[in-house]
Amino acid sequence: MKKQILVVEDDAHIRLGLCHALRDEGYEVSECGDGAQALRMLRQTPPALVILDIMLPHKSGYDLCREIRGAKNRVPILMLSAKGQEIDKVLGLELGADDYVTKPFGLRELLARVQALLRRVEVNSVAPDCPEEITFGNVVIDCRALRGQLGSRKFELTPRELKVLAFLFRERGRAISREAILNEVWGVEYYGTTRTLDQLIVKLRQKIEGTPSEPRHLLTVHGLGYRLE
Repeated sequence: MKKQILVVEDDAHIRLGLCHALRDEGYEVSECGDGAQALRMLRQTPPALVILDIMLPHKSGYDLCREIRGAKNRVPILMLSAKGQEIDKVLGLELGADDYVTKPFGLRELLARVQALLRRVEVNSVAPDCPEEITFGNVVIDCRALRGQLGSRKFELTPRELKVLAFLFRERGRAISREAILNEVWGVEYYGTTRTLDQLIVKLRQKIEGTPSEPRHLLTVHGLGYRLE
């Protein structure tokens, strides 16, 4: 069965070229040039992946990404934008995008990123060797439910947050490089930067640390990566 990709891009020429290239690769493609329309299409026919421009009429790509993730929809999102500043990329990733491509881009690179994102989705959302429960300090995590508890405070984890935590828990006490974590969790095909991981660690600390600014468990190993104690 062909995978369905939704292309949300207001530039008709770029949208046409993207759709043509994706169809040539064997994907089913739906398209629109409006953020509000894209949200309706997502609800009607959930795609396997969304290619999402940031500058859209009626609802920006940032707003659309925020709403998708706010509805607990984990569809992979590949953001497109003419903006090339790092802060723009970081904002998109913080809102829940999985990858980011800056215009102008090469079609071969974009198709490779699409393929890499879809391959990751095929992997079980929970790390295959993750135990049913992870415990350290006052933290208890139910891996199958993607829920945890720090003392009396409860929290939820995303599949990727759990994968990072499960990997570090498996290697607890050891300093693990950022590159090793990215390869384990995002895959060797990942084209992004280590900044993506650093942002995820910040979010994890907010959940598992009593004082996130002074972590006791999820520690930074300067010049290398992270260690779980």
